[in-house]
Amino acid sequence: MAPDDRATAWQRLRRMGAPRVTRANALAGALTLALGFAIATQIQANAQTGLQGLRQDELVRVLDDVTQRSSRLDQQIRELEGQRDRLRSGADSAAAAAAQAQSRLDELSILAGTVAAKGPGIRLTIYDGGSVVRAAHLLDILQELRDAGAEVIQMGHSRIVASSYFADSGSTVSVDGTSLSRPIVVLAIGDPATLSGALKIPGGIVDTVKRLGASSTIEERSVLTIDALHPTSTPRYAAPVPEATTAPSGS
Repeated sequence: MAPDDRATAWQRLRRMGAPRVTRANALAGALTLALGFAIATQIQANAQTGLQGLRQDELVRVLDDVTQRSSRLDQQIRELEGQRDRLRSGADSAAAAAAQAQSRLDELSILAGTVAAKGPGIRLTIYDGGSVVRAAHLLDILQELRDAGAEVIQMGHSRIVASSYFADSGSTVSVDGTSLSRPIVVLAIGDPATLSGALKIPGGIVDTVKRLGASSTIEERSVLTIDALHPTSTPRYAAPVPEATTAPSGS
């Protein structure tokens, strides 16, 4: 092949490989440039505006959302720290469980009347020379004290528990089978002002005792000790249900 023919062939190949500028290519390029410019402008506008462009209610929602997220994260931190502390020492966990069990035992013992108790409370003394205060009146006293939040109650030498009962026998009134001596003394542990106020309300036990011809006094004490104990007894019929067994309803 002659040199001139070879040069002509290379020029023809370069023209075939070169990109062709058509109307479609030009339109696509222009659209691409316009879209890129619009996106960049929007991003810049958002970056400049930030929270300044939000309305007050939108700002409040943003603040509430941030606050709630912060609270949830704080709660998660506390839970994780508690789990970490418990996992660090099995001995500490065992000691905490034992302490909790002992605390629960103490509470149940107080409610069952098997241990002495102390705390703030009141001392109610009823002077009843005519023996006009009867079992029904003692029940009213008990209900008023419990409604006022009394946690421990003693009447005479008897500790009041869930199974306590009152009975009349002639001029004598008894608690759980033990006769009450007169004057009748009632001790109750709880908030002194609340307990005293409950007994003094119009139509309450203080008014009732006065209407019967007896009299009463109430002393508020910052520290009161109740040492009368209720004797324990073994149930004859009831037995605990094993934890793995679920008893049918009504059975």
